[in-house]
Amino acid sequence: MAEVEREAMEYDVVIVGAGPAGLSAAIRLKQLDADCNVVVLEKGSEVGAHILSGAVLDPIGLDALMPDWKEKGAPIKTKVIEDNFYMLGEAGKLRVPNFPMPPLMNNHGNYIVSMANVCRWMAEQAEEMGVEIFPGMSCSELVYGENGEIKGVVAGEFGINPDGTKGDNYEPGMELHGKYVFLSEGVRGSLSKQVIAKYDLDAGKEPQKYGLGMKEIWEIDPAKHKEGTVTHTMGWPLNKNAGGGSFIYHIENNQVYVGFVVHLGYKNPHVFPYMEFQRFKHHPMVAELLKGGKRVAYGARAITEGGYQSMPKMVAPGVALLGCSVGMVNVPRIKGNHNAMLSGKAAAEAAFAAIQAGRSGDELSDYETDVRSGEIGKDLKKVRNVKPLWSKYGLMTSLAVGGFDMWTNTLGFSLLGTLGHGKSDAEATEKAADHKKIDYPKPDGKLSFDRLTNVAFSFTNHDENQPAHLTLKDPSVPVNVNLPVYAGPSARYCPAGVYEFVEEEGKDPRFVINFQNCVHCKTCDIKDPSQNIVWTTPQGGDGPNYPNM
Repeated sequence: MAEVEREAMEYDVVIVGAGPAGLSAAIRLKQLDADCNVVVLEKGSEVGAHILSGAVLDPIGLDALMPDWKEKGAPIKTKVIEDNFYMLGEAGKLRVPNFPMPPLMNNHGNYIVSMANVCRWMAEQAEEMGVEIFPGMSCSELVYGENGEIKGVVAGEFGINPDGTKGDNYEPGMELHGKYVFLSEGVRGSLSKQVIAKYDLDAGKEPQKYGLGMKEIWEIDPAKHKEGTVTHTMGWPLNKNAGGGSFIYHIENNQVYVGFVVHLGYKNPHVFPYMEFQRFKHHPMVAELLKGGKRVAYGARAITEGGYQSMPKMVAPGVALLGCSVGMVNVPRIKGNHNAMLSGKAAAEAAFAAIQAGRSGDELSDYETDVRSGEIGKDLKKVRNVKPLWSKYGLMTSLAVGGFDMWTNTLGFSLLGTLGHGKSDAEATEKAADHKKIDYPKPDGKLSFDRLTNVAFSFTNHDENQPAHLTLKDPSVPVNVNLPVYAGPSARYCPAGVYEFVEEEGKDPRFVINFQNCVHCKTCDIKDPSQNIVWTTPQGGDGPNYPNM
């Protein structure tokens, strides 16, 4: 495509992504200097559209950012009043008592929330302070300055034809320049990936690890609803096929968030994470809860799980990575929103100090120091060995040894030091011939559903008159390598049915990408054993439109 001329707008700080990290940064900048010129760019059709609702929020991040959040009417009301852990077998369950668990695993004092609604509320607070927020604005490119620093992004490019040419309604978008650029794109963001690669930010770090989180919102029988109840399970149906577990959160209005996480470091390419989730709902404990209810929403999203030892360097000239762009999820707690908020606050404070000193376009090293030595680093360091223990030795060892290690870390030391992860999730995938196929029961349409039916409940939409945002480095690899060697795992690891291998009599197999189904989980970019699939951002407003519930 020929060089495109674009208008440019100048800001003090440009923030990509209106999640908890990006919005916290914007709010903190305005708290520090009401005249600071801040813009937030969000690829979703509205703030919260791409945020999969349903989380248990530790309010420590919001307390630090806005201590008066209750008085300001934050949609954070459902306190956790009951905390349950179960080990599941196929037909039964074993309650894991709470008392031997480290204090950090206690959910009392936390809240069950819709993070989409929390972010919508945070956006309102930011706009009242003068932050400019532009939804439906995908950021497709980085803009570099004369000295190789990142000085901005390209946002709002529309109207490119499927073949890459400019359509009749082509809009070139704009360049938004800032003294500093914050990337808070969430897990495996396309711009963050480019920054990490260009500046070699992951040098000397352990490979990042991921999980696939899938979630449904159900309206259930009021007689079965227990507002404020949090339940986590481990074991069946995954057993030894993969690491992971489930969560069931009872929110307001007789709704429950039913979620399932599969660690993406599984070896057997026949594992079908989505079907493991559907099978889980047929466990007697879960089936009884959901019986007579109805599913009202579905979605999926990758989760960063590498933790303390996998966090890349967070700064490069002119740019800082925030929240899940770095990987700040506390895996055993299944919580990262509090750290995302703290990271946004820390980045804002570092940028404010730099701008006050007359700096721009350099590395915000104070931000990096704050994250690693402050509350975020302390939170993640305590649990740093749980994930590698689980990946290498299985669930029971992780529970016993990992639990002991969390206790000792609470006291300030670890007998294990810091364990490594070893292989990436893509490298962990083994040949199909070395593993047995897994027979998954067919969804019954009542408790369990096929993927395409469920994708309709994510309200996903993509304009078909644009280039596919899922691209292949080598178009021959899916059929010539992934199908014969790994049994075509993309047809299973994708929770939205984007990928399929079409085999017709008398014809060679074809690999089909149904990009319109994509819920932006990024699993393909992570788990493809050949690392041949690249997720790029589609035009603004496309993707899931998770309901405002």
